[in-house]
Amino acid sequence: MTEPTPPQLEPMPEDWQRALAVVAHPDDLEYGCSAAVAAWTDAGREVAYVLATRGEAGIDTLEPEKCGPLREREQRASAAVVGVPSVEFLDHKDGVIEYGTALRRDIAAAIRRHRPELVITLNHRDTWGGVAWNTPDHVAVGRATLDAAGDAGNRWIFPELTEQGLDPWDGVRWVAVAGSSSPTHAVDASAGLDRAVRSLLEHRAYIEALTDEDPETYARRFLTGNATATGERFGGRPAVAFELFPRG
Repeated sequence: MTEPTPPQLEPMPEDWQRALAVVAHPDDLEYGCSAAVAAWTDAGREVAYVLATRGEAGIDTLEPEKCGPLREREQRASAAVVGVPSVEFLDHKDGVIEYGTALRRDIAAAIRRHRPELVITLNHRDTWGGVAWNTPDHVAVGRATLDAAGDAGNRWIFPELTEQGLDPWDGVRWVAVAGSSSPTHAVDASAGLDRAVRSLLEHRAYIEALTDEDPETYARRFLTGNATATGERFGGRPAVAFELFPRG
């Protein structure tokens, strides 16, 4: 019996100006959706990054006190390649992020600061496509981001943020989850793919600790392969997929 053909992915909404991407670690966005970010910034849209950690536990051969500053520098350089000037770090501890009100509050505060219409995060489910187990950090940050999109607009949740001058922002219209096994929408990656590769390559210390493969070969193979596979559901064009959750 043949498997049913997956439905084609819809184009992502384009009637927005500001986006905020919230993920756990340096490199999460570069593995997940930077070709889409490049396309958006090319079109004149504003994108900012917020990372829960500095990725200080991400390289086994490098102590956290040295690794964190290195990975922060790599992330800022990586973001610049795709036109993102604003990169913030929330200073939660890499590897042991806890889902809860403290994390939701920090992300809600970021949403109130940046006032985005589109919020982006990474796969918040237990597995990657039912095949590989997801990390607790990804699950916690993804889930907290989905929740914080609502928290940010409610003046009675985290009222201390209002006292700090962060007025409620109920303008989030969508939360888009990259790396989802149930994508609904996509962005054409054709114009942004080369910059996505260069953006991932800025995480050179991390990649060199991860694989013996030539970093550029590794980055291009990974991103091109994913974009090509996604493109089979997007009219044959290389693409970045998202699961889109409309709000309000």
